[in-house]
Amino acid sequence: MELTLLGTGAPDGLPRPECPCAACATAHGVRSRAATALLVDDALLLDLTPGAVFAAARAGHSLTGVRQVLLTHPHDGPAVELPPGLPPAGRVPDGQVLTLISGHRVRAVPMDAPGTGYEVTAPEGERLLYLPPGAAPAGLADRVAEPYDMVVCDVVGRPDAVARLRAVEAVGPATEVVAVHLDHDAPYGPALDRRLTAAGARAVPDGTTLPVGGYHAAPDVPRRTLITGGARSGKSVEAERRLETYPEVVYVATGGARDGDADWAARIGLHRERRPAAWRTEETCELAELLASDGPPLLIDCLSLWLTDAMDRVDAWDDASWAGGGRSTLRERTGELVASVRGTRRTVVLVTNETGSGVVPASAAGRRFRDELGRLNASVAAECEQVLLVVAGQSLPLRG
Repeated sequence: MELTLLGTGAPDGLPRPECPCAACATAHGVRSRAATALLVDDALLLDLTPGAVFAAARAGHSLTGVRQVLLTHPHDGPAVELPPGLPPAGRVPDGQVLTLISGHRVRAVPMDAPGTGYEVTAPEGERLLYLPPGAAPAGLADRVAEPYDMVVCDVVGRPDAVARLRAVEAVGPATEVVAVHLDHDAPYGPALDRRLTAAGARAVPDGTTLPVGGYHAAPDVPRRTLITGGARSGKSVEAERRLETYPEVVYVATGGARDGDADWAARIGLHRERRPAAWRTEETCELAELLASDGPPLLIDCLSLWLTDAMDRVDAWDDASWAGGGRSTLRERTGELVASVRGTRRTVVLVTNETGSGVVPASAAGRRFRDELGRLNASVAAECEQVLLVVAGQSLPLRG
């Protein structure tokens, strides 16, 4: 089965008409995207968008052989004119199966938002799942018989759709996940590529033709990632985004609770509200044990609070305790953590703080913490395939 993406953008396209935002202002050339529409084996058109005939021609295809046009979501705005020779556009009721004269079988998949997803099976057996914008499958079985060969969906807008499919093994290691319905809220350029790679997905330019079920190079998903940045830089949000397509994640909170601290409680509450309901939270500083065990991905937030706890344990804030054995005990504990990061077989995203770029602390204890955190960050970064610096909400790759 062969799939041609006539468009890969949101229903309004990218750039949006009359939109002055930075993303739309820079969406030119290969960054511009027409509304998403898929042409399957020149016989089936999924979603009818303005300019579909010209988009197909630019991709080296024709719509003259299309035998069925199916819509996935309600169309806002004026009706799209049906090109001459195409059959009327329609939608298949949820759960029903349509068999085309070309031999393709199309099953309508119910969604949790307005719209219909379509599972397309080729005469040779390859299987494609296409989901509408802003929607995820509803009522999935506990397990599917076999994973899809390709899933085309709104990875950026609904990453939980991929997580749900992974949970029931509808997306497996060999499934190619292609991001579409890309809007101006999505990052662009290399930032989009990095986010999608972390999700095991990719985006392609409009007009790209892909074989469904053929060999493809799987995204090189980093297994260990360190994300650093200043206060309120967006590093925790970046970390969460890198794991949001996984069906299960263990969120490791190293800060614990602080009785009577309303501000700290509010910060914890905001973090919890952002996290998917399926994620499990563990409040602990025993990171070596978690890293050594098997299980779902870990999001550790953050190393600076872990170091605070480690320094508390050896009373590193006191000059005499530090000189009398606190330094060596702390270095031994941080060495164990670094060794655990090196040896872990789990996918792990670690968050830390950059404290050495600003004012020099006035106290010896403050300078001690700054120096030890800098050493810890450098040691952990050396064991990670990818290291990111987040500044003003923007992610800059330092490694990987």
